[in-house]
Amino acid sequence: MPDIDGFIDRAMNKISAIDDRINSSTFGRVFRLDGSGHPKTVRGSSFFREIRAGLTTFATMAYIVAVNAAVLADSGGMCECPAGSEPGCPGDPDYANCQTILKRDLITATAALSGLSSIVFGFLTNLPVSLGPGMGLNAYFTYQVVGWHGTGMVPYKVALLAIFVEGWIFVFLALTGMRQWLVRMIPATIKTACGVGIGLFLTEIGLSYSAGIGAITGGFSTPLTIGGCPAEMWIGIFVGGIFVAFLMAFKVKSAIVIGIGIVSIMSWPRNTSFTYFPYTEAGEERFQFFKQVIAFHPIKTVLNAQDWGLGGAAGAQFGLALVTFLYVDIIDCTATLYSMAKFCGVVRDDGDFPRSTLAYCTDAVMISIGSLFGCSPVTAFIESGAGIAEGGRTGLTAISAGVCFLVCLFFAPILASVPPWATGSTLVLVGCLMIRQVININWQYIGDAVPSFVTLAFMPFSYSVAYGLIAGMMVYVVLNTMIFFIVWVTKGRVTPSNWEEKEVYDWGLGSRDVPHWIKRVARRVMPGRFETNSQKDAVELVDNESAMNAATETSSRRHSGDEHKDLDILESHPQARMRHREHDLPSLN
Repeated sequence: MPDIDGFIDRAMNKISAIDDRINSSTFGRVFRLDGSGHPKTVRGSSFFREIRAGLTTFATMAYIVAVNAAVLADSGGMCECPAGSEPGCPGDPDYANCQTILKRDLITATAALSGLSSIVFGFLTNLPVSLGPGMGLNAYFTYQVVGWHGTGMVPYKVALLAIFVEGWIFVFLALTGMRQWLVRMIPATIKTACGVGIGLFLTEIGLSYSAGIGAITGGFSTPLTIGGCPAEMWIGIFVGGIFVAFLMAFKVKSAIVIGIGIVSIMSWPRNTSFTYFPYTEAGEERFQFFKQVIAFHPIKTVLNAQDWGLGGAAGAQFGLALVTFLYVDIIDCTATLYSMAKFCGVVRDDGDFPRSTLAYCTDAVMISIGSLFGCSPVTAFIESGAGIAEGGRTGLTAISAGVCFLVCLFFAPILASVPPWATGSTLVLVGCLMIRQVININWQYIGDAVPSFVTLAFMPFSYSVAYGLIAGMMVYVVLNTMIFFIVWVTKGRVTPSNWEEKEVYDWGLGSRDVPHWIKRVARRVMPGRFETNSQKDAVELVDNESAMNAATETSSRRHSGDEHKDLDILESHPQARMRHREHDLPSLN
């Protein structure tokens, strides 16, 4: 009888040996794997663990390929309604065929963009965070800015140009430290409420007809009403919703992908009441493309589709789109990226994390590149937390997930055949995940609670993320100004209930908001002028021998023209390193 246990042990030992060999190689040193010998080794990281974490991240993120394409296709893209037709061209077969091609283009674009951005971000920042078109941002792009089938305020091509310019503005803000400061200008309770409001917004979309299960629709006497009981709705609810929630209860990492896959497979047979390939012209066209199974679909309509002609009304439309995207993205993109870095455990005591400026710049550049692919803004995905929970600690996790997205490029016929009722419940579940942070809102003090509630409630009911944020900020400023005026006039004798529970609002620009590269340049131009007292004490208060060695090394580096790094010198002297810890110096690397 074969020795199964012995075979497994030998296989595991072999894998462990390969793992150790890769960790200690030059490849492992590049990503600072545990055992690589790098001075800043990421403890607990290993090659196979990072690969496994990357596969986990992809499994939880894979749904965006189909969902993002379905949502963005509702914008109409480059499709145009014939003259004299109704707004949105409902029931027009030519427009429907154009949308089918558009959805296939967006599947290719989403997979390529997610793969490229995750690989580049992982390599440059060494963070286990994957990027892709944001799920809340795509809804805002489609249903608020461009509008359903192009019926909104801004044309599709002008909106893409606004995203392209926005990305480069973000690069400037990141390089100067203004991006972090602008985020701090938004009260913490409002930022939390924005995430909850976006979750409710996604839930509403998931329940609707266009990109959801069709449970609700617009009513006559009421804003919303029940949308009927089609067969596909029940498939989406029970298999795509309840069954997926059941899997999530047992922490099945790829639960969402499994649900989408099962509903899609159930919807492919043609002789059912909920088939995605009915015997109609549109259904037949979809079925012919589906039969190719494996094929690369080149982007035909949305690649480099920006409209650079900003004369007349287009200029005003561009300005409106740019301002609204900047306003929304500055919170969504920056806050999500910071949250993932904090989940990794790499955020320092000063509130920053390693390579933060490079991380923010990479994210910003990918926003501009995403517009060239015809997509809404790129952001860090909260699903990256699944890979981090699986043990991912380095950029290899993001790179592994990115490679998986690139593989998806050759399965466009299958991914294009995912029906909206397969992804509708997914949006509801994502909304459920996002709304959990509602407990972090400060409900104790009315000056924080009311603006937060207005923010999260106004987003789904106005069908706009930006309007919800504007409404919440307006209420926050007016209400708290009135309260502060009464407290100031009475010199603190009259205060509102739970005044001591209010969140501290700190919007001032301080040294913590200045990127480290600017600090290093400033110290080289005017040495000693920008040193803090704790940095001076760290060298001055050590014993004479260590102080002499540190001063000698500092002088030699300055005269030789080498880059002067205070922390490198401090770390080279044991006593200086001790004083560095005592005075809690910020890292200069």
